[in-house]
Amino acid sequence: MTRALAVALIVLVVSAVADTAQAQIYSWRDAEGRLVLSDRPMDPSALTIGVGRSGAVRTTASIRPRTAGRYDGLIERHAAAIGVRPDLVRAVIQVESAYNPRAVSSVGALGLMQLMPGTADELGVSDPFDPDQNIRGGVTYLRRLLDRYDGSEELALAAYNAGPGVVERYGNQIPPYQETRQFVGRIRRQTEVTTVSRTAAGIYKSIDVVGDRRVPRYSNVPPPDRDPQATERPRPTP
Repeated sequence: MTRALAVALIVLVVSAVADTAQAQIYSWRDAEGRLVLSDRPMDPSALTIGVGRSGAVRTTASIRPRTAGRYDGLIERHAAAIGVRPDLVRAVIQVESAYNPRAVSSVGALGLMQLMPGTADELGVSDPFDPDQNIRGGVTYLRRLLDRYDGSEELALAAYNAGPGVVERYGNQIPPYQETRQFVGRIRRQTEVTTVSRTAAGIYKSIDVVGDRRVPRYSNVPPPDRDPQATERPRPTP
């Protein structure tokens, strides 16, 4: 492929993605002669192609897979029992795994809600690839983060992506990480995300001891024996 043809191909691709974009595309050939396109100048011989006239790039909206409906029952059941909006859970699953129950990220996050192995173990999820266990664990983790940030879905989502320690390091604000801001933004495009606590209703937290681990459980009904460790928490209402 000639360089002139490469330039034409890049312009065609950019034009197909948006009317115009304010950006630069870099093109070079690697050691094996293959054409490489990037938004970063990673090679000193790269050809720079500027594309101007607009400050934004339009992208296609994420599409909910046809198979997503098979998980609606699990989402509704766990969301209702644990006290998290079903639409928020659906949005997290869409963004995290695109409803692929076998998804594995580059850092080792697993399943529909992309639970890290340590988090899954802490939440009593023995098989992160099992949709029922994965959704229960992910929703429980979201509930824990909502409690931590007084019902702010925005901060809970930021912590879900970057970790609570990072959110608190930046003064309980969304950290200035591109990945985290994009994550919260993608969720916002699918459902309204609150920044303050919603109207409270009753939800109960109890602790199960599994081996040497203490596993939190959340429910919208009090434990049958009213375990003295069970405490009532505010729950956001839809």
